[in-house]
Amino acid sequence: MTSPPPSSPAASVLDLAPVVPVVVVEDAADAVPVARALVAGGLPAIEVTLRTPAALDAIREISREVPGAVVGAGTVIAPEQVTACAAAGARFLVSPGWTDVLLTAMRASGMPFLPGVSTTSEVVALLERGVREMKFFPAQAAGGTAYLRSLAGPLPQARFCPTGGIGPDNAAEYLALPNVGCVGGSWMVPAETVAARDWGRIEGLARAATYFRTS
Repeated sequence: MTSPPPSSPAASVLDLAPVVPVVVVEDAADAVPVARALVAGGLPAIEVTLRTPAALDAIREISREVPGAVVGAGTVIAPEQVTACAAAGARFLVSPGWTDVLLTAMRASGMPFLPGVSTTSEVVALLERGVREMKFFPAQAAGGTAYLRSLAGPLPQARFCPTGGIGPDNAAEYLALPNVGCVGGSWMVPAETVAARDWGRIEGLARAATYFRTS
């Protein structure tokens, strides 16, 4: 799948790749080689979580140095983070949950965004607000594939990126669901592999993840 050119926003996060790597960057110096390995392995959409002080620098460096990457920000929970992520060069936003204040800020950014949901009521509330693409989190703890399958009948217009407890053993099961566009996971970027600077292994894990594609 060809990613959009770096200057353009991602049209839909769900359609960029079957798997979106969820990356926690402890050292900004690791950001570019990790991103290059993931892109080389066929996974251009990369979610850098705002869980560490290095996150914004990582997004900035990936945006500047890895033209094949579509870098986004995860764990976005406040409007000021939306502004900071946009300034750093993020091209999509992902939140573990949402409020109307956060939703307004994400919408105003002009970037694609995936607000997090874990209940039917949250899904319906977002549909009322014109949002059809969402993060389902924490996927396994919130009911997994059985829950998502049950939502497909009454709420077919909602599409999801399940994240949380997803790995190579169950990714294909999620991707087979009609209302799942992609899944998020961190198994392509093990912390010990980053510490060892084994970029080749990360590329291999990313390439293996592309086989979960169902279309």
